Amino acid sequence: MGRVTAGPCDASWSAMAGLLWTLVRTDFKVRYHGTGMGFLWALLKPVAMLGVLLSVFSFVFASDPAYRLNLIVALFLWDFFAEGTKVGLTSLHAKSYLLGKTRFPRWIVVVVSISNALLTVLVMSLAMLAALALGGRRPTAGAIGLYALYVAALAIIIVGFSLAASVLFLRYRDLNQVWDVLIAAGFFVAPIIYPLSVLPERLHVYLYLWPPTPVIQFARAVLVDGRAPTWRAHLYLAAAAALALAVGVTMFRRDAPTIAERL
Repeated sequence: MGRVTAGPCDASWSAMAGLLWTLVRTDFKVRYHGTGMGFLWALLKPVAMLGVLLSVFSFVFASDPAYRLNLIVALFLWDFFAEGTKVGLTSLHAKSYLLGKTRFPRWIVVVVSISNALLTVLVMSLAMLAALALGGRRPTAGAIGLYALYVAALAIIIVGFSLAASVLFLRYRDLNQVWDVLIAAGFFVAPIIYPLSVLPERLHVYLYLWPPTPVIQFARAVLVDGRAPTWRAHLYLAAAAALALAVGVTMFRRDAPTIAERL
């Protein structure tokens, strides 16, 4: 039989995968180079915040037996959103030294930039599932599968935002400061430290426009409450993720030819 060789498409995908892995590994090493605790620093931030919020708000919502578990779910997902969007926004500018020396698709830099935040939320998710089991609310396999889909949807939203914001940041250097303010305010818009039920129902639709809100609420429903959201709710989340990615890709493609001159 004749020898089977990889076609151009196979070689291209292999090279792309190799490039992605190299960038992820390099970004991880550079981020924690010279630190004593390394990746543990990424885990310490949400854990420390969790400790502070639990010590304060557990007394405020003492009547809710599931409050602590709901806070854990919400805080880890929020940290993924906040950290991923902040890093993604400045990703092209931060890697300007690399973009000026090599030729490869620029969007890879943006996608790779959220890898550290993604790894953090994956590790935290394992800890969260263990906490749920210890709290007597062991999630089913179906619930864990739905939760994984919610994290994937949030990751797609973050990528879409990062693609659009990264090229806009090259034009408007104050954008990261504006986003920091919005993130600080958005922490209280999303139902993280409070249950959504404490607000009038007429306001819920506005809170659901903030991307972390549906992900947090759906994750709480399947992991803590043991019930799945409706199929319409899932369609809404899927549509939001698809729209975010479509807008991000469109804006990135529009400005891609001018990236080098704006760096």
